[in-house]
Amino acid sequence: MSMQARGVAVPRETTTLADLLDRVLDKGLVVAGDISVSLANVELLTIRIRLLVCSIDKAEQIGLNWWKYDRSLTGGGGDDQTAIGRLEKRISELERDLERSRKPGR
Repeated sequence: MSMQARGVAVPRETTTLADLLDRVLDKGLVVAGDISVSLANVELLTIRIRLLVCSIDKAEQIGLNWWKYDRSLTGGGGDDQTAIGRLEKRISELERDLERSRKPGR
């Protein structure tokens, strides 16, 4: 006769959300799927979904490191700052010219 049959509670192993998240980030999780929209056997739209959830360390281990080179995430190495500075200077010049043209006597 087992312990459970006698009415004795056997503790179950519980997994917390933190444990689950740690395991997913450590091992990785891949979700893949295809969605197709067809009308009268004519395919109108196909969406392919590929999702990878893992830690940055795991991503680098498997060769994914695109965020290191994405200009929108890294700041672009200063070129964008120079362009912004030129644009701000040009806006100031145009505002001064506009202010001069509004003064009476011109």
